[in-house]
Amino acid sequence: MPAVSHRGGSRRRTINEINMVPFIDVMLVLLIIFMVSAPLITTGVVDLPTVGKSKQRPEHVVELIVGRDETVRVRVDSKEEGSPVALNKIAARVKALQNGDENTPVVISADQSVKYQTVVDVMNRLQKSGVQRVGLSVKNGG
Repeated sequence: MPAVSHRGGSRRRTINEINMVPFIDVMLVLLIIFMVSAPLITTGVVDLPTVGKSKQRPEHVVELIVGRDETVRVRVDSKEEGSPVALNKIAARVKALQNGDENTPVVISADQSVKYQTVVDVMNRLQKSGVQRVGLSVKNGG
């Protein structure tokens, strides 16, 4: 006689398959919720600054030119001065060229290959020294 015993007389077979119906129901409900709520979501609008053109050029302008080798040259009223100015002395030089008039605009122009950090350093030094009107020179694409 065999040593296998059967309980209850009948043998049940276990189902080893995953029931997918509840999973599909949940996914369809989530899909419907997202389809209904998607049009209600407002998208954020980013307003980027635009480049404006001034009506007339001021009579007295101090321009700082940041070169490829990160040296800063000074140009006053379209006349370039002699030697480059050290970065730590640029704020004092600009204040001297403004002749006590804080409304004298300062324009920073830089070569495209210059690191952006250098331009930011020049702007920070000018801001800390109290220079009010600092702008960036923009080349029109064309």
